[in-house]
Amino acid sequence: MSRGLWLLLGGLLAALLIPLLLGGTGLWRLVQGFPANLLLAMLGIILVCWNLNALRLRLLLPGFRLSQKDALGIVMATEFAICATPGGAGGPLTLMALLMRRGVSAAQGTATYAVDQLTDLLVFACALLGILVYALSHALSPHLAWLLGVSAGLLVGVFVLLFLLGRFHRQMFRLNGRLLQRLGVSTRRRLQYARKVMRFRNALRQSLSLPRPLLLGVFLLSVAHWGLRYSVLYLTLRGLGSELSWAWTFLVQMLALSAGQASLLPGGAGGAELASAALLAPLVGKSTSGAAILIWRAVTYYFYLIAGAPVFLHLAGRPLLRRLVRYRQS
Repeated sequence: MSRGLWLLLGGLLAALLIPLLLGGTGLWRLVQGFPANLLLAMLGIILVCWNLNALRLRLLLPGFRLSQKDALGIVMATEFAICATPGGAGGPLTLMALLMRRGVSAAQGTATYAVDQLTDLLVFACALLGILVYALSHALSPHLAWLLGVSAGLLVGVFVLLFLLGRFHRQMFRLNGRLLQRLGVSTRRRLQYARKVMRFRNALRQSLSLPRPLLLGVFLLSVAHWGLRYSVLYLTLRGLGSELSWAWTFLVQMLALSAGQASLLPGGAGGAELASAALLAPLVGKSTSGAAILIWRAVTYYFYLIAGAPVFLHLAGRPLLRRLVRYRQS
């Protein structure tokens, strides 16, 4: 099997072993006692989230007639690719490939993905600001204060980096050109690369210049999506009898999924579980945290793979799947 498939299988194994080892003998008792109707409700939340993202995709591409059904398929296939490839690198590639089949240029597809990610970052910043206000009226333990500080530091660092890229993008283009020249890249390829970068920049400007009510709708859909998706861990803990606040479950998920992506394993498998275990165990105990992580990841990761795989194969086909599982991180 290819290296990418081995990485996926290894990540899935690690994702299962970490909560099992953490939960110990009390884990299965907690999992078996988890309310089945609550589990079905959380799976329903994921379906609603997919539809919200599909509507968001349609708003970002007003010049292209995408039905809700087509957009939903693209979203599910893209989410599957994010979960199945190292660092989620297959997500934007899948989105661009599927949009190109519907007449959207590669530059416009990339710009759409970039605006989508920028909207998500803005939602996280607003949510973190709200949590900071909430924390002012509540006594914080050192553990929760550390979570809040790390989250704020991460977001500030990301926004500073994005500001610098936007402010000095011309200098970055020139620096990349000189670097490619020193690496021996031919003039023809450098010009092709420059044209692609300029097309992306123009498409990004076009996307950001969409009517403000439309962009506000995209933002509100993103708020609804992340508000629902990040409620899964909170509902899981409630189903297990824990009373941890929604705000702190938001922070745990934000940091855990960031650590998972940084691990460059498919879907953050293993890394997200390890980070969430370290963050949750001091708050709710080892057995409860192990059971919560197992159920939470089953809904927000395994379900994405199981439900998204047939949609991906139907829309993208096996050739693109083989390219994704063979993807090697440089």
